Amino acid sequence: MKLQRTTFRSRQRGLSFISLIFIGFLAVATFAIGGQSIPIFLEYQAIRKAALKASKEGSTVGEIQAAFDRAGAIDNISSISGKDLEITKRGDKTIVSLKYSREIELAGPAFLVYRFQYQTN
Repeated sequence: MKLQRTTFRSRQRGLSFISLIFIGFLAVATFAIGGQSIPIFLEYQAIRKAALKASKEGSTVGEIQAAFDRAGAIDNISSISGKDLEITKRGDKTIVSLKYSREIELAGPAFLVYRFQYQTN
């Protein structure tokens, strides 16, 4: 009896060139969108802080709007101003609500839209 020897070819492992191009494209897109999104979220945090500070400092609508605009000038807030705030009173508390959106142009007619909404307690 003769034993038959078969050789198994080991399968190559790794990325193909097309996979490498695809992963590179995804990495570039992620960094491009992330690089434009980070300042938007930092501005949102500044807006939240300014709205909370304005609701504690002011007692009238005009004072709250002026306090928000002062904080906005310091923190370089350009998406929203004091006149865009909705200011209500509940008992002895002043509630400041706001809503706004920001867009990032991706390519051609494609946009990434962030919609923000906040209310002080």
